[in-house]
Amino acid sequence: MAYMIDGGGSSTFSKSKAWLYRHPESSFKLLDIITEVCINFLVEQVYAGAQMVQVFDSHAGILGPQMFSKFCLPSLAKIAKGVKERLGQSAVPMVVFAKGAHYAMEHLADTEFDVLGIDWTMDPRKARLAVKGKVLQGNLDPCALYSSTNDINERVKDMMTEFGLSKHIANLGHGIYPDISPDHMKSFLEAVHKYGQSP
Repeated sequence: MAYMIDGGGSSTFSKSKAWLYRHPESSFKLLDIITEVCINFLVEQVYAGAQMVQVFDSHAGILGPQMFSKFCLPSLAKIAKGVKERLGQSAVPMVVFAKGAHYAMEHLADTEFDVLGIDWTMDPRKARLAVKGKVLQGNLDPCALYSSTNDINERVKDMMTEFGLSKHIANLGHGIYPDISPDHMKSFLEAVHKYGQSP
C-alpha cells in the first residue's frame, strides 16, 4: 500500500500515512484487496512447490503501535489464517517479518504465523520472551557483511548465543545488499553452521 500511494520509496511515507489518517475506510478497503491478493499468491507459491513462505511488512516501523494494530495487524492475521485455511493439510510453515514493529511482537505471536522474523535493532532475548514459544528468525545487521570475515564470524557467534540453539532460523535482519561480497556471505553461512551446532 505504501508504494501504491507514495509512488515509490520514501524515508517517511508521509503520503501513505496521511491517507490512513484522512481516509481510514478507503484504506481498509484497499488493504482488504491487497490481503486477498497476498493469500492467493502465497497459496499458488505452495502449489508450485514452496516449502515455506514469508510475508514482509518492510515498513511496519513507520507506524506507531496504535496505527499498526489498527491497519496492519488485522491484515497480517488474515493472510496467515486465509492461507492455512485454503491449504488445509497441505499448509507449510509461514514467516512474518514486520520490520521495526518491536512493539507488536506479542500481538504477532497471537497470529497463525509459525515464525517471527526480527530486524537487527531488536534484542533476541527480549523477542524470545514476547513470542510465546514460537520460532524466531534473524537478525544480523546486513551491513555487518561489509566488515572483515573475522568480524563476521564473531558477530554470528554473538548472534547465535543470544538466540540459543533452538527455535531459531539464522538469517540477516533484513535483505542482503547487492554490493555485498559473495565471500562475506559465505563467511556468514559458514559461521552459522559452525556455531549452530550443539556442543
